[in-house]
Amino acid sequence: MQNPRITSVKYTALSLGGLVALWAFAAWVKADPEILPSPLAVMTVLVDLIAKGTLWPQMQATLTRVILSFTAAMVLGTALGILLGLSPRLNRLFDPWVTVFLNLPALVVIVLCYLWIGLNEVAAITAVTLNKLAQVTVTLRDGTGARDRRLDEMAYSYDMPRARYLRHVVLPQLAPYLAIAGRNGLAMIWKIVLVVEFLGRSNGIGFKIHLHFQNFQTAHVLAYALSFVAVMLVIEVAVIQPWERAAGRWRGTAEGGTGGLTARTAVP
Repeated sequence: MQNPRITSVKYTALSLGGLVALWAFAAWVKADPEILPSPLAVMTVLVDLIAKGTLWPQMQATLTRVILSFTAAMVLGTALGILLGLSPRLNRLFDPWVTVFLNLPALVVIVLCYLWIGLNEVAAITAVTLNKLAQVTVTLRDGTGARDRRLDEMAYSYDMPRARYLRHVVLPQLAPYLAIAGRNGLAMIWKIVLVVEFLGRSNGIGFKIHLHFQNFQTAHVLAYALSFVAVMLVIEVAVIQPWERAAGRWRGTAEGGTGGLTARTAVP
């Protein structure tokens, strides 16, 4: 029987190959490299950027913003989500706040942060963090609310300290929700970081995309965009997917990921 992971990699490679083939066909039909350059033309530009040492400093700046914003959103959102999930009264009080931030357009948050804080790194990180904070909070709030109350009763009967209760009772049950928040958070945050850089930073992938957009250099825009997409795909495969499998393992799942939470045996 073939390994499911090997099969998944094969299908992923086949799918990406089909996408590249479709891109090449569209570029051939359009026959205008200024509008839609071929994959080979974009790859040539990308190799040139790497050879000149131009790509990595911009990639490093963007990755730093992604990591800082992701960490801040996950830490703050997890704390707020657990707090609201454990306290129905606080949840009712602050639910309108969460709803407002959940539906506030990302562009508005970015512009306001730049206006109020200034065109600096603090404003950029704050804007990205705020755009993701509400979603993490909602995910962890719902996960906390769905916890097994029988374990709460057990902790109460043994007079378990609050810190141990959170560590040994609440957090293990929230592992799949943390994985979901992490996956969705990473997918959203790196896109918002590019917008933040596009609008108000002097370095990063988003800044370079803005620069080449103004010069109508489509191949350079695609080269920078695809380079960062490739990095995010590597992080997805190397970090997020193993995290998801580990997060679901405590339930006795087959795959552990959010897309495959299929229980082997029923939990009594």
